Amino acid sequence: MNLPPDEATVSSRVQTFADGTPDRDRIDCIAVEAPLEVRIGGKPVTVLMRTPGHDEELVRGFLFSEGIIARPGDIVSMERPAGLADAQRGNVIAVQLVPSRAGLGTDRLFYSSSSCGACGKKTIASLEVRGTVSDSPLRVQRHVLAGLPGRLKSAQPTFAMTGGVHASGLFTAHGEFVAVREDVGRHNALDKLIGWALAAGKIPLADHILLVSGRVSYELVQKAVVASLPLIAAVGAPSSLAIELAERFNITLVGFLRSDTMNVYAAASRVLG
Repeated sequence: MNLPPDEATVSSRVQTFADGTPDRDRIDCIAVEAPLEVRIGGKPVTVLMRTPGHDEELVRGFLFSEGIIARPGDIVSMERPAGLADAQRGNVIAVQLVPSRAGLGTDRLFYSSSSCGACGKKTIASLEVRGTVSDSPLRVQRHVLAGLPGRLKSAQPTFAMTGGVHASGLFTAHGEFVAVREDVGRHNALDKLIGWALAAGKIPLADHILLVSGRVSYELVQKAVVASLPLIAAVGAPSSLAIELAERFNITLVGFLRSDTMNVYAAASRVLG
């Protein structure tokens, strides 16, 4: 297993209790949650509460998921601004976009917590998902899906050390591991993964499986639609809106994935055997 980024964890002294009485004083490893200010054309656009590490991927994936960019070439530059204190400079990313995209997103000034992927949406209409209905021919054997949670867990170094982060993992239809990203925010973990895939020229992801470590809500399906992912599997439960969105875009949605059981909530024809 790879080690997490150095900045992703900190040490904290903790008092452990057992059977209601103090047990021992020890040092624990804690997942970092810190703000990342994103600027477009010099103007602050959003603050993302994230686990540091893979910040550029997070910003790229966020901008793509929000429709602010459509391809990697829409980003002219992405850098840490000069002239800031070291601590602040590490938590600010300045983006310059091509002229045709420069004005997009600058009317959305909002704070995004690590638990909210839809914060800052001003109206219900702004929650509308733009994408195409999946026509991916992807088919996956049930036993392949059943083996994915164990593979994802073994590829989560930050979770192994802290127990405090979510993960999004990308797999082939045969269950081969492709990539994983971790974060205190489940939507951030997916944005990091999408940002990596975008830079690697793998978008659209129409022949891949997405596995998430927790539950599936609206914003995760929305991001999957944008990235053309045809199958989302989760170890947790889906929300009602996640199911509705998956049905609308013909995305296979699997919940409560275990080694011996699973529930398929939408587009079940992609799951075989």
